[in-house]
Amino acid sequence: MPRLRGIFHFADSMEIRNIAIIAHVDHGKTTLTDALMRQTGAMQEGASMDSNALEQERGITIYSKNAAIAYRGTKINIVDTPGHADFGSEVERVLRSIDSVLLVVDAQEGPMPQTRFVLKKALETKHKIVVVMNKIDKRDADINKAHHKTLDLFLELGADDETADFPVVYASAKSGLAGFEPNLNSMRDISPIFEAIIKHIPPPSGDSAKPLQMLVSSITSDAFRGRIAIGRVVNGQLKTGQEVMHINRAGEQKKYKLTSIMTFEGLNRVEVPEVLAGDIAAVAGVGDIFIGETIADAENPQALPLLDIEESTVKMTFKINDSPFAGKEGKFCTSRQIRERLYKELETDMALKIEDSGMNAWTVSGRGELHLAILIERLRREGYELQVSRPQVINKTIEGKEMTPYETVAISVPDEFAGIVIQKLGGRQGVLQNMHSHNGSTSLEFILPTRGLFGYRSEFLTDTKGLGIINAVFYKYQPDPGNWKEREQGSLVAHESGVSNLYGLLNVQDRGTLFIGPAVAVYKGQVVGQNARPEDIHVNVCKTKQLSNMRSKGEGSAEHFKAPHIMGLEDALEYIGDDELVEVTPQNIRIRKMVLDKAQERRKSMGQG
Repeated sequence: MPRLRGIFHFADSMEIRNIAIIAHVDHGKTTLTDALMRQTGAMQEGASMDSNALEQERGITIYSKNAAIAYRGTKINIVDTPGHADFGSEVERVLRSIDSVLLVVDAQEGPMPQTRFVLKKALETKHKIVVVMNKIDKRDADINKAHHKTLDLFLELGADDETADFPVVYASAKSGLAGFEPNLNSMRDISPIFEAIIKHIPPPSGDSAKPLQMLVSSITSDAFRGRIAIGRVVNGQLKTGQEVMHINRAGEQKKYKLTSIMTFEGLNRVEVPEVLAGDIAAVAGVGDIFIGETIADAENPQALPLLDIEESTVKMTFKINDSPFAGKEGKFCTSRQIRERLYKELETDMALKIEDSGMNAWTVSGRGELHLAILIERLRREGYELQVSRPQVINKTIEGKEMTPYETVAISVPDEFAGIVIQKLGGRQGVLQNMHSHNGSTSLEFILPTRGLFGYRSEFLTDTKGLGIINAVFYKYQPDPGNWKEREQGSLVAHESGVSNLYGLLNVQDRGTLFIGPAVAVYKGQVVGQNARPEDIHVNVCKTKQLSNMRSKGEGSAEHFKAPHIMGLEDALEYIGDDELVEVTPQNIRIRKMVLDKAQERRKSMGQG
């Protein structure tokens, strides 16, 4: 692939374009960004914008990222955004720092629920939109159909005639190819996307002669510079050593001196003496700034509108670990350490809410199960040890009625699995909205309560043999349908503390599905498996065979031990009941009963009765 131009040392006289790349999850945003970066020499072959370990493992973008490249005398600031609905707050705040968007649409799937969400936000901000019809090289790509569905979505969301007449670039981002006609053979590189950006996207508005206004859209930190605020310079200009006014969310004003000013070159932040209106900058020196706040002129401070983020829909209780294994596997176990880390997360995640809820416990609210699961996974990788409760939906009272959040769920499965999916989601209060089949694949769209999704994703993967794709995005608040079924199967609970033994496990495995294998340390009250029946039963997985010097024919013949179902974090969160917790440590994920001792649990229930 030919390189167009080096990225280093942008000229002050360069024109600027600010764009965000938005799409439904897995439609190719990051792949397209990587292709643009590589073509200009801003990124080496094999590198990726998704550099975070969790992003690489899951194959999704979690954090929005800034980059800048140069093409024929124009500096293009690019922001790659998450596609998963649980990280929609990242998209919302990014759209305030740019002028236009590249909307990436899969040529086979067409627009999907998250496409609707991100496009709606882009239309609300009146941004210019260029559509990139990606993955045109897929075997089942139907470019005309995807184009028509995209146009229908624009019109459905209220786009005016000019916006609905959107320019289209056809691409195979994976191959680094693009063109204005859907013909792969005539494509040479990715440069038609650059040309569309320069032709159709206007330079940023803003006046460098006006008083300074900068809207902070993200926060990061640096070992040497401290807290770094990233955002767009809406008006005025930034200079190193300049005195500025920080205006917080409450409208309070405080003066600071900027210690460092940076812009982006490729994926790197580079120190510069000044940044003019319209560009995206990173500044250090304002120690207590948060996302959505304004850095303004010291003499004439004028606040920009605050960023509004949609409300959380799911909450969980985080607690210190008080199991018998507490403190053995984590570096940070105390309530002070966990509380400090949780509140630190508020600095960079606007969609998160945290409340103290009694001794050594906190209620953490987010946009969905995945949003909170990613936070928990990050904590355990950093060395934190804690316990978390079952996820719960956050209901709202609207016009005197209690309402619950609903999701639009889009599913794509091979035809033979469509029936089981419809049956299972119907049992979870889901209402089928659309269904169509194409080339052996069935697409389904449901509206169902957020609560109906709890515990379904792993079940879905089992039902579809790992071949199904499921995505959900917030729909709206509606009345709770009620008639919820509780978990149909109980738990196998360890009867005593010790180390699991193969003999004991063989005696238990026919009772249900085991979560552990032999030689695993367990404690009394730990959930070691799922019962095949509705009730909980206590089992002795540590039981050893009585040894004797007597032998009989057939004794000792090997009985087959079934491979246990090892529970990951999300599996455990989906599995647990209201009386159970997930114990999370850097080394293990365990499920346990809230009350570990059976006799104590019985006494407690009698007291309540």
